[in-house]
This record gives sequence, structure tokens and C-alpha cells, in this order.
Amino acid sequence: MNSSKCLHVCTLFYIPSTLKDCARAESSNTQSAYANWRNRKLAYTQSPHLTDEEIESFLRKSEVARFCSLNADGTIHAVPVWYSYKNGQILVATPVASRKARNVRRDKNVTLLIDDSGTRGVWPKGVLIYGKAELDATDLALGEFTRLCEKYFQRERAENYAKGLLSLTRWVKIVVKPQRLASFDYTKDEAYKTAVGE
Repeated sequence: MNSSKCLHVCTLFYIPSTLKDCARAESSNTQSAYANWRNRKLAYTQSPHLTDEEIESFLRKSEVARFCSLNADGTIHAVPVWYSYKNGQILVATPVASRKARNVRRDKNVTLLIDDSGTRGVWPKGVLIYGKAELDATDLALGEFTRLCEKYFQRERAENYAKGLLSLTRWVKIVVKPQRLASFDYTKDEAYKTAVGE
């Protein structure tokens, strides 16, 4: 492993002391430095979490989820989707022949990541949902599709948007029932802020 890869792994876990090991590896034994890092007990692996109330608010306000399902060959299919959060469940509209629809028919295990880490200058926060997905094979009705789109558009524009998509192909609904959640909120993470000089 070269030193740049070592630096990347160390940064992932936010252990400032190990960065010195990686720097020294530039002129010494990289493998030895990496072995030392791997044998240490991790002092920091996860930022503070969101409260239950914060999770509810975050899921309602956020606009994009990364929907991850299992392909037949065992690889992971990940795609950004619009979603609706209602009664503790995630609703996603999808073309009936989409990869995620086909995957859910075969394997109901899915993972969703909903976060705001793509915003530069903002301390990231997010929710990771491990759940079971149910595919409703009934054609998605215009009214329900419009209500989902109203999260993103005004009523008239939402209806026209839904009509346009329905004119292209059949759409169905996936309902994700969370089994467990994980969350992170770096706005609360003083150790991380101190480590990166903020």
C-alpha cells in the first residue's frame, strides 16, 4: 500500500496521530506504518448522532435519498431518488422495469442514505436506514404520484410533472419499512472540528 492510500484510510477514521505515521512512511517503511495503524485500538470512529426528533425533522425536510439494493451477482446498486416520508416509512416511485424494482422483487433488503454532505461549507449530518422494501406492483395513480411530486414543486407543476413521467412508462411504488437506523451529526462533533482545525 502506498502512503497516499494510507493517508486516505487514516483520514476516514479521523485519528490525527496516525497521520504522522503515514508522513514518516514517505521515507521509511509504508507497510510497517500501516500495520501499526491497523493494530491500534480506534479512538474515534463515529460522530455524535441525531436525536429521534432531529431524525424525524431531517427525513421530512431532506429531498434526496441514495437507494441501495442488491443485484443478482451480489454487487450493490445505488441510485439517488426522490422520496416521501410518511408514517415512519419511505415511499419511492420507480419505473416498473427499473433495476431497483427488479432487485426488490428478488431481495427485500435495502439501505438508504439520506444526508446533506454534498453541501460545501456545511458540517454534514445524515441518516442511514436499513430496511425491508415492498414493491407495490399496482400502477401508480396520478393523484398519488402528484402528491409525491408536491414535495418538490407547486401543485400544478407537480401534476404536470407526474403526468409527463406516466406518459413515458408504467410507474410503481416501493415502500421501505426501516428495521434499524444509524445517524451522524458533525455539527455536534467538537473532537472532529478540533482535529481538522476548525
